[in-house]
Amino acid sequence: MTAYRKRLPLTVRVAGWSATHPWRAIAAWFVFVVLCLGTGSLAGTHSATSADYRVGEAGRAEAIAAEGHLARRPTERVLIGSPSGPVDDLAADRAVRDLTSRMRALPEVDRVEAPVRSEDGALVMVTIVMKGEELAAKRHIGPLIEQTAAVQAANPGLLITETGRPSMSQGLDKQRADDLFLSEVITLPVTLAVLLLVFGSVLAAGVPLLLALSSIAASMGLAAIASHALPDAGVGNSVILLIGMAVGVDYSLFYLKREREERARAGGRVSPSAVVELAAATSGRAIVVSGLAVIVSTACLYLATDVIFSSLATGTIIAVLVAMISSLTVLPAILAKVGNRIDRRRARRAVHPRSGRKDAGRVWAAMSRPATRHPLATLLAATAVMSALALPALALRLNVPGTDTFSRKIPAVRTWDRLTAAFPDLNVTHLVAVRADPAHSGEVVTALKDLARRVAADPRFAGDPVADPKTSPDRRVSTLELAVPFPAGSDQAQQSLQRLRSEYIPATVGRLTGAEAAVSGDVARDADYLTHQNEKLPWVIGFLLLVTFLVTVAAFRSVVIGLLGVILNLLSAGAAFGLLVLVFQYSWAEGLLDFTSTGFIGSRVPLFLFVILFGLSMDYQVFVISRIRESALRGLPTREAVIEGISGSAGVITSAAVVMVSVFAAFVFLSLVEMKQMGFGLAVAVSLDAFVVRTMILPSIMTLLGEASWWPSRTMRRRRAVPGLDVQPVGVGGSAD
Repeated sequence: MTAYRKRLPLTVRVAGWSATHPWRAIAAWFVFVVLCLGTGSLAGTHSATSADYRVGEAGRAEAIAAEGHLARRPTERVLIGSPSGPVDDLAADRAVRDLTSRMRALPEVDRVEAPVRSEDGALVMVTIVMKGEELAAKRHIGPLIEQTAAVQAANPGLLITETGRPSMSQGLDKQRADDLFLSEVITLPVTLAVLLLVFGSVLAAGVPLLLALSSIAASMGLAAIASHALPDAGVGNSVILLIGMAVGVDYSLFYLKREREERARAGGRVSPSAVVELAAATSGRAIVVSGLAVIVSTACLYLATDVIFSSLATGTIIAVLVAMISSLTVLPAILAKVGNRIDRRRARRAVHPRSGRKDAGRVWAAMSRPATRHPLATLLAATAVMSALALPALALRLNVPGTDTFSRKIPAVRTWDRLTAAFPDLNVTHLVAVRADPAHSGEVVTALKDLARRVAADPRFAGDPVADPKTSPDRRVSTLELAVPFPAGSDQAQQSLQRLRSEYIPATVGRLTGAEAAVSGDVARDADYLTHQNEKLPWVIGFLLLVTFLVTVAAFRSVVIGLLGVILNLLSAGAAFGLLVLVFQYSWAEGLLDFTSTGFIGSRVPLFLFVILFGLSMDYQVFVISRIRESALRGLPTREAVIEGISGSAGVITSAAVVMVSVFAAFVFLSLVEMKQMGFGLAVAVSLDAFVVRTMILPSIMTLLGEASWWPSRTMRRRRAVPGLDVQPVGVGGSAD
């Protein structure tokens, strides 16, 4: 018996032990979650620094400036004005003196510059330069905001507000946290309602939800630990909540539904632990295959060599891995303890003469009938619809979201609008950094002054530079800041960067022998990031397609199924991108979804969606194909196997899709446009994949291909040659093709 159990797959052995020792398994899971949370809290989260974001020429310019201790300092600006009309000079002077003395006393402040009045005299601006690096300043901005509020309280007749990159970043972080709370408020009751409809039992519905929540908690703790190796870009917890809830509930749902089927089939003739092992032999392995597919496909994001994509990948991988562990370890223990009780309650309700419940399998068998009776017509019609939805994706425009896309609900962003309207030269700043031999520092400064004179005559630039050239103490590095009076996303700002790099730099500092010059700034960062992403995109997508194909072939021993998986996933992603463009690049849906169209899609959205969708689509691919293959291995013709497989899996696929869509759709109601785009894209893609691709296109193709669907699987040919042979679940046992 021991030798026999050793031959069983690991998922079956783990489930068997967990079901036989339920309290130990539950206690071990509880300890695991507490340890993850505790260790993560003690370790803290290591956030990405400015150096982690450097790419392209802009990154080189920032590295050069940092080497000479001339990197841009985090800067806050306080606006002093009147609620109506011009500001009173005496009142403004008192407020400026009070503000200056308060700010200079703060350890976070490096210096406070002299006040500047706007051209129309309506506003007075005070610039505060902070200590430390630019990206970390948002964690230290609190005392400055408090002092600004204190000056406002002491001067009620004035309007005193603060803005800057640090305060806007802090406002975005707070908005993101509020959005996460809102998504939880929306997601949890919707998920519970769906699970109640599926299982008809509060106890059964609560199990997947509690497991998902505990998995999310453990994942957040592990993500904090992982951030010390892979810095967190501030998106880790968001993606853990987004993906963790979706896959956590889905994996539990798949396992729970299969356990219920095996329990009903056994009719009380086998023990609860044996029933759990039977479920583990099929759904357990499918969860492993699906989870690994998501993990491997998501790992492709690391190839983008971008700190935000790496952070997204790390959060997703941890969330999926922990959800897999919970479904394969503690879930069997819970089912062994409560499975019989759940079914007894359901059985009592099922005999009620007015229950009116329909058999889901029959409903879905009827829905899949066109695909099996008229496969070619169904395939052509469904593919035509999906292709039509994908067409708008050809007009996809990408850009990096900037201050013009931030929510105006954030006070610092509204103040930024007032600041740039009154002081347009503060819209954009180009940083020119030059590294050269110290002996040539005088020539470098002269060339930079010549550069400033040349751009002063260009209407794309402000008349004067922000300041005179600066030189490092060791005279190796010099910098010059040039102002542009246009928003970063405007054509004028983009053209100013192009002219600076292609014309003004080569004609001035570019002529110096041995000098290395580079340009950074908000416009340069965005332009170089898009270039960097476009260079990496073919590698990421190519590797993703290859990995998806190999995982599918390994799971089903079929090259045809592998190719189908890639093609159908591309179709789902294309349709989702098309709808994403229709909704967010145009203005017709602004009122419906509460956003202001930017005219483009966030640069990181498509690649993240593409990778995650490929992984999540494997969930449905694995569970649907597994059921069809089981039927085919019993000797059923492919058409009947498709009908039986679809009807056997469609109920749980539908339930899982509804849960996943509800989780993703909750993000459409958030404030950040990028999060709206991600949530919408994922929700649409999952809906199309579950209700069109897996229930219409896939069965149509498999019906048309017939036995060729399984090529070149030797297992399928061998089983077909011996009708009535007992079927071993996919991948169980150890026979390989």
